Order: sequence, then C-alpha cells, then structure tokens
Amino acid sequence: MRVGEVAGPDLQHFGKPLDGIRVLAIEQMQALPYATQMLARLGAEVIKIESPGVGESGRASLPMMTDPLGRGVGVTFLRNNLGKRSITVDLKNPEGRDIVLKLAEKADIVCENFKPGTAARLGLAFEDIAAVNPRAIYLSVSGFGNTAESPYANWPAYAPVAEAMAGLYDFKRDPNVAPVVSPLGALGDSGSALFAVIGVLAALRHRDATGVGQYVDISMFDAMVALNDAGISYWSMGLKDPTLSPLINHSFRAFDGYFLIQCARQHMFDALAELIGKPEWSTDPRLSGPQQWFDHLEDVIRPGIEEWAADKSRLQACAALSGVGVASGPVYSPGDVIEDEHVRNRNMLVEMERTDGEPSPILSPGNPVKLSRVAEGPETRVPWVGEHTAEVLRAELGLSDAEIDRLAAGGAIGLET
Repeated sequence: MRVGEVAGPDLQHFGKPLDGIRVLAIEQMQALPYATQMLARLGAEVIKIESPGVGESGRASLPMMTDPLGRGVGVTFLRNNLGKRSITVDLKNPEGRDIVLKLAEKADIVCENFKPGTAARLGLAFEDIAAVNPRAIYLSVSGFGNTAESPYANWPAYAPVAEAMAGLYDFKRDPNVAPVVSPLGALGDSGSALFAVIGVLAALRHRDATGVGQYVDISMFDAMVALNDAGISYWSMGLKDPTLSPLINHSFRAFDGYFLIQCARQHMFDALAELIGKPEWSTDPRLSGPQQWFDHLEDVIRPGIEEWAADKSRLQACAALSGVGVASGPVYSPGDVIEDEHVRNRNMLVEMERTDGEPSPILSPGNPVKLSRVAEGPETRVPWVGEHTAEVLRAELGLSDAEIDRLAAGGAIGLET
C-alpha cells in the first residue's frame, strides 16, 4: 500500500475506532512512537512534540534520507511516525511548557518516554497533566518503569538491554557461543509498544465507565519478561537448558535455503515419515516419541529430511509438509518478506516515496490489526521537523500569527522552514 491509498474504501463510512481521540506525544526513537503510530492507524489524531531544530533523536538514526530542505531523516523515525503531525517546542522554556499544558487540556492521551524523573523536572509528570485535565490518560514507556522501585531505574535502556535482561538472548543458546545481540531487530521497542497500546485502550474504556484518567506505566523489561514466557515456564519445571527441549523444532536445508519444522505429536511424525519416504520411522524403537526424535535428530532425522528436501525449494518443501498436516515454514530474509504474496495481499507493507532522488521507496510494516468494518489507510507520510507548529497552535490554542512569531522569537517554539 502506498502512502495516501485506502484499502477497503467501501468501509470508510464506518470510520475508525479511535476517531476523535487526541494524543499528545512527547516521544523519541521507537518504543513510544510505534505505539502512537498504531493509535493513529486506528483513527487517533497524534500531535508529536519535538525539540526545535533537530527534532527527536530517531531522526538521526542510520541509514537516512534527506527531507525536502536537505535535513536528515533516519530510518527509525521513518518507520514509526506515519500519520502524525509535528510541532517543535522547547520544554525547558516556561512558555514552551505552558503550551504543552494547554494542549494537554484538550488531549485524551498524553504520553512520554523520557528517562525516569525527566517529566517531573519539566513539570510534565502525571500529576501536572491530571491537574489541568483529570480525564487524560497518561502513558509512560521506559526501560524499567516509574511506579515501583527498580535497582536499574537510572540505567539507559534501548531495546537490546531489555531483551537481554529478560533472558531472550539465552534461550536455546550454545553456551560456547556469545549471545547474538538484537537477533529480532527492535523487539524490545515494538513489543513494549504493543503492551502500551493495550494499556491505553483499557484505560480509555475505564475512563468511559468512571470519567477519570489514570497513569499507564510500561516497563520495557517487564514487556520482554512477558514475551519470554516459554523460557521462564520451562525453567520453573526443571528444563534448565531449552536446547534439550524434547521435540522437533529445528531448521532444515532445502536447495535454496532453510525451512523449519515443529513436530511434537505422534500423528504429525507419522505423516512426516510417510511423506519423506521413511515410513519405517513410525515403528522404529529408536524413534518412539518426542524425546527420542530429539535424541536422534542429527544422526537419523536430519539426514532423512534433508535428503528428501535436496531437490525442493523452501516453499515446495513447506507446501508438501503442510499438505499432510506438519507445521513448517520457510526461513525468510527481509527481501523474501518484501516479495511474499501473503504480505502483499494483506497490505503489510507501506511505501513512502523518498524525497532525496532515490527511486526505491521507503518500506515500513503495515497495520497487522485487520477489522472487518474499518478501512485501512490512508497512511500519510512522516512529518518534517516542526512542520505543523503554526497550524496546530492556531487551530488548537487560537494563537494569532503575531503571538506565534513572538513565541518563536523568544525560543519557546520553533518555526521550521
């Protein structure tokens, strides 16, 4: 789907579930911006507050493109800020802080992902927002949370820090090999963002019932612990080394790469054995159950499967396996994902034209939440730094051009040109 397109235009009359919800986002990088982008896709109006001049730190990430004025726009910003408006405000300037509080009076959700204590020092903590708007939902996303003591409270926390501390890098790791850092991209950010969206939607529902807002506090560490549910449960039940998990849950080679099989049930194993021409496996005493399949993975199972798959592509192997009820899937590269028919048919890629002369568009993941009475899109491109400052201050606060110019001259806001 290209920026500006709509999927399911016949559904547009239904509107979107968060139409009319206003979000004021003091955010940077990905953990919170991904969450507010999801809210925008569900219909919320998101006003993003950035620092004058350079904007938020995600704009400096690499690789980057240049905007129409030649300023850098980094990949982290490009994939997390579709559908938002940007205003630039100096939060350390008293008049800048007052602007944020006035905007917060009209907001349904106010959110930040500062280091702990920063919002309070700026006079923009939950209590400050609740004082001017008791109905507002206040969302914080941070490494270790703000509402309970943590020995790590003052540690800087990017996605891999939370992932590593939650045990995700130790799961099925060869003890003789150093952990691979960031094997799943920025899961610590995007995973935390999804819990943030759940929390906000629950808080909005609670506000519908009670009339008051509340504080939604998301710790990235907590979120990653939740995603490591299998590892923690296995450990508690005595399986200290998940590499010894008794089942077939491994990758195998086809002629064009790898595919995976997960098999933990006898009927699936019997179907696998029959398909690959090894029906004798079903009665082989060495292969009498999941533990034995695992024990003989390298000397019996892998050679048999890879001999069968040697003349097949990943997709051909998986189609055959799926056809007999064996769970399997190709191991894809990002390029494979981009070319995949399912991904295309489900509108799971958003194309944004570059502004620096490069022909290939910027690709970002689309919205995985498919609603039967909600049209997808239109997506709008990411905002340039402070692109909407004057527009928002006129429309939301009723400021005159003269007052906006005065605030800019005094450094409270930026008018980026």
